[in-house]
Amino acid sequence: MNTDMSRRQFVGLAGSLATVLGLGLVGCGGGADKGSTAGSAAAKDAKGAVESKKLVVGFDKSYPPYGFVGDDGEYTGFDLDLAKAIADKQGWEVKYEAIDWDAKDTLLNSGAINCIWNGFTMEGREDDYTFSEPYMLNEQVLVVKKDAGIKNWDDLAGKTVITQTDSAAQDVLEGDQKDLAATFATLDTIGEYNTAFMQLESGAVDAVACDLSIAQYQLAAKPDAYTQLDKPLSSEHYAVGFKKGDTKSADAVNESLKALYEDGTVKDLCDKYASYGLSFDNWVLK
Repeated sequence: MNTDMSRRQFVGLAGSLATVLGLGLVGCGGGADKGSTAGSAAAKDAKGAVESKKLVVGFDKSYPPYGFVGDDGEYTGFDLDLAKAIADKQGWEVKYEAIDWDAKDTLLNSGAINCIWNGFTMEGREDDYTFSEPYMLNEQVLVVKKDAGIKNWDDLAGKTVITQTDSAAQDVLEGDQKDLAATFATLDTIGEYNTAFMQLESGAVDAVACDLSIAQYQLAAKPDAYTQLDKPLSSEHYAVGFKKGDTKSADAVNESLKALYEDGTVKDLCDKYASYGLSFDNWVLK
């Protein structure tokens, strides 16, 4: 990591420690707590959702359509709505906590959150978490400016590519696609994708590597500004991540996810966020 990235990670860690020490958890929708605190008590007595009857969801607030700040200033998104529906089925309370994505493990292991649920790729992380069954198909893709003349991977040679810190796209570009990344001038990382796309629009970077859903959202918002390269970096699946060993919570969520598919809730939520690029065709848990 370069010096600037190290500073960003330090700031993110400082923010996460503040959260563990007592930042408020902000709720979304009816029945969700809007003013509770995940403080030191949570760290001392970390419990899974089944034991605590409480689903504390860690999410990235700049990750539409899965988790983001709506026009009304409230947290919203497909995964947050899905979490609320599951909590209702299980008779749990639900809380949403916006987190620094690169601090998610610290927060999960401390008990400040008891799941990570926000377009969370499971492949390559199976040894680190207990996952629900995969529920959504996803791809890692590259987005460039429409007028940049970049048509394929070869055109990225000598270019600057940016992605989110500790994201699946970063994992792919430092793993299976490391030979491609070696052709870039630099592979930069940043705390959240909104800023990455601002840098792309300004010309500070040449491409953004991100989830398909993020790309589709940005292309829908600014169709004249961006285009997506045809060839994906990888295909993968989203799942809900729990602390290693919390199989009870994972099993309960699996049960409810299947029930929500059967009763049509999943289809309704996919339709609700279709304009953000989310498709029911990518749902895999049935």
